[in-house]
Amino acid sequence: MVTIDATVPCPAPPAWALLERALLDALSQSVGPFLAKYTRADGQLIWRDTWDLGRDGVDDFYEACSNWPLLYLLGGDGRLLELAHRQWDAITRQLEALGPVLNEYERGYDQFHQSEHYTYFYALCLADPANPRLRERARRFAGLFMGDDPAAPNYDAERKIIRAPHNGSAGPRWGISDGEPVYGWSAGMRPYGLPFHDLPGIAEYDDLRDPANARRMGQAMHERMGRGDVAANLGVTSLAANAYLLTGEARYRDWLLEYAGAWAERARGNGGLLPDNVGLSGQVGEYTGGRWYGGLYGWTWPHGFYNIGMAAVVAAANACLLTGDAGQLDMARAQIDAVWALGAPRDFDAAGASLAHHWVGQRAALGDRRDTYLVPYRYGDHGWFDEQPMSPIFPAALWAVSLDPADWERIERIRRAEPYDWRVVTPFRTKEDAGHEQPWLRFLAGENPGYPEAILRAAYAAMARRLELIRADAADLTQVNIHHWQELNPVTTEALVQLTLGAPQPIYNGGLLHCPLRWLDPLGRRPGLPPDVAALVERVEPGRVAVRLVNVSPLAERELIAQAGAFGEHRFLAARYSARASDYPGSQHDYATPELATEQRSATIGAAHVRVVLPPSSEIVLELEFDRFAGRPSYDLPW
Repeated sequence: MVTIDATVPCPAPPAWALLERALLDALSQSVGPFLAKYTRADGQLIWRDTWDLGRDGVDDFYEACSNWPLLYLLGGDGRLLELAHRQWDAITRQLEALGPVLNEYERGYDQFHQSEHYTYFYALCLADPANPRLRERARRFAGLFMGDDPAAPNYDAERKIIRAPHNGSAGPRWGISDGEPVYGWSAGMRPYGLPFHDLPGIAEYDDLRDPANARRMGQAMHERMGRGDVAANLGVTSLAANAYLLTGEARYRDWLLEYAGAWAERARGNGGLLPDNVGLSGQVGEYTGGRWYGGLYGWTWPHGFYNIGMAAVVAAANACLLTGDAGQLDMARAQIDAVWALGAPRDFDAAGASLAHHWVGQRAALGDRRDTYLVPYRYGDHGWFDEQPMSPIFPAALWAVSLDPADWERIERIRRAEPYDWRVVTPFRTKEDAGHEQPWLRFLAGENPGYPEAILRAAYAAMARRLELIRADAADLTQVNIHHWQELNPVTTEALVQLTLGAPQPIYNGGLLHCPLRWLDPLGRRPGLPPDVAALVERVEPGRVAVRLVNVSPLAERELIAQAGAFGEHRFLAARYSARASDYPGSQHDYATPELATEQRSATIGAAHVRVVLPPSSEIVLELEFDRFAGRPSYDLPW
């Protein structure tokens, strides 16, 4: 392995480097108060001993600590891996005892929710790829959708469909609920409106206050949404990708391409837009009166483009990763472009967006203005509706996979249409632990130099606030809402993913970690930055990434390995780097520090890994050239 030695002294580390190390250390410690408050001695969450949530709720248990293995992957304390394993196992045992989990996997619910908590599992597998239990689970979980388990006949290989919107270890779970299907009025669901608009006597959401109407709507949902495939099931492709990355077995890649390819073909037959429902015969609109919309977690209800976009981006990125073909991203690109073309400047408040609580950053950046570019997120019998900002998560995720200038231009088109300053950093922490893509992208564009410090301070403040909320929490934990724990999880990784890996936070609903480079600690024989080392990816281009590394320790030499891609899927070609060209530290008899001069040097690499050695109080600026998708992606570590 080629080794590059840092020779440039850094006796006064930059503020971003000190903040980054402080955040990594504090986040690692923050899980202690959370565990002490909310878990029993065996790691199970403190909650009641009976299950009264129907089919919902499994994801919320795992989401209490779903980003802990990702923090470990970034360089968090080594004990995080042990705790992440413990929590996964403890929560699984707890949910098996309560009933909604069977054989370590959810009995059956929609993939919009299942995909949320399986990001925990994917990060755990990436963090500990040699673990035999993880390998066995990865095979078994993916096999639930590939015909491996006769007790779970979820997949119809002939028609290339997953047979039900609710699916899992018990096979297709027909219908939308257990017992009589009823969809009654609730304040929480009111912003999302009606699933269907063609039932006589149910014209407005408030009509569901009538119990008879609630039963009629529930029955319609049971009949139209309770069987057949839906676009949200594209989240399952991450289970197959995860199994492939762990094992290298081609059958997982082949299934993924078959299933995602079937949906891409349906989209081509629908003018580019993904239809959201397919009947058991393989026919689009079989249970919705021929409509390409109206499926569960589809274009009409409850979130439209928000969940369709996530499913499309996740599946397309998985297909691109496993083939190296950026054309696989076209399915996701088409969804973004279609809704963008329908947008226009509108009054934010007057639009009445159903996901208004998601747009914290946009609202703050707008200041007193309320006009901004909005796009319709949903489609129903009356056409397009529910106008909201274009989420930066989708185009940023596409660009992070492709690094295609055309995908960057898609981002720029959005920026030019929005009337606020993309450089503004608003402190907030959403459920997705994302939303700061705009100021980060402006940093990569060279127009927001203060971003690293600003986002690190915002992340530290978000952690500190949640720790204070934990200390102040006096709730009866046996009676709390199932979102209670995830809303208090003090770990945040968005800032660290952006700055150290040069990538956006993974898509919350099932996304894998896609980044141009990843760090490994060869002495600790683990992933992540080694102690005392801070990294700042300053530029990301189609075949080049520039990163600054700082060893903030004045005492210890540090060593790390740069890997080309999250999964070693790329190959480093060469490196250019800064090197000292003057005397240092100079004579002990001189009061003044000698003037520093540097020069550029180069090294040929030709591999997926390069070693960097950082003496105490040193830094290096590396410009790494790489050949994209030149190798087979894998979770394997170089040792």
